[in-house]
Amino acid sequence: MATKPKAQIIKRTAWGSAAEALALMIIGLLFVIWPDTMVKILAYVIGTFFVVKGAYNIAMYYTEKGQQDFFNNKLLSGIVAVLVGVVAFVVGENIASVSRVIIGVIIIYESLVRINTASKLSTLGIDSWRSVLLLALIMLALGLFITFNTGAVVTLIGALMIAAGIIGIVGDIMFIQHVNTIIDKLTKK
Repeated sequence: MATKPKAQIIKRTAWGSAAEALALMIIGLLFVIWPDTMVKILAYVIGTFFVVKGAYNIAMYYTEKGQQDFFNNKLLSGIVAVLVGVVAFVVGENIASVSRVIIGVIIIYESLVRINTASKLSTLGIDSWRSVLLLALIMLALGLFITFNTGAVVTLIGALMIAAGIIGIVGDIMFIQHVNTIIDKLTKK
């Protein structure tokens, strides 16, 4: 009976992750359509969003402490989000020079969480771990490209954000499909 609520919580968390990937995709689309305008408003939007999201994730980590830590990355994601938000506020309108690094680091973080998930799926014997890992590695490559390519233009960053968002959503949906199997295997240990 306790398995169902855990599965629902894990699914809700995974759908939240897919929603984050969708938000990344939408922001990427805005970069492609209005690159100059997006650079001007990016600092304040990123700063506000990530400070609020980070504070929320940190609070949720401590309020959900009784849950299995197996899937709980909220403290780490909260700290990273708050740091990204603070950096966005500090650099202000000059964010264009560091936006690719901020966006790249976010994508790298998201890919590392998915690589960690693939490792856990492999440990549990879930066959789709390879697909999740492949998608995460592609996402990691996109994040590294954005972070270290100083010649990347805003529209290219937007296009890569769209691609990373799609990869993230596909990976999260693949994970959601196996939540019940994961819970069953974890409860048998």
